[in-house]
Amino acid sequence: MNLGNRFLSLVFLAGALATPLITTGCAEHHYYRVYDPYYSDYHVWTPDEDVYYRQWINERHYQYREYSRLDRDQQRDYWNWRHSHGDHDRDHDHDNH
Repeated sequence: MNLGNRFLSLVFLAGALATPLITTGCAEHHYYRVYDPYYSDYHVWTPDEDVYYRQWINERHYQYREYSRLDRDQQRDYWNWRHSHGDHDRDHDHDNH
């Protein structure tokens, strides 16, 4: 095998080995936990939670802002609303870490 074919084979092998690493990084989701001080529990903020959050915003005719930018009264209002809507237990972290 000449040097050119070896190099080309090495490039294809490296590409085949690197592909899962590259595509896994693109598919990774960055969820985070949000503490609800009014119910003393944590919620995992996933795309599902974002759907509920946007529903709450629409019901109140607010402009969209990230949850972290809401004032304390609005955050309290959201968690009160959220605990009475949907599957809030599914994304809870009951160990309160």
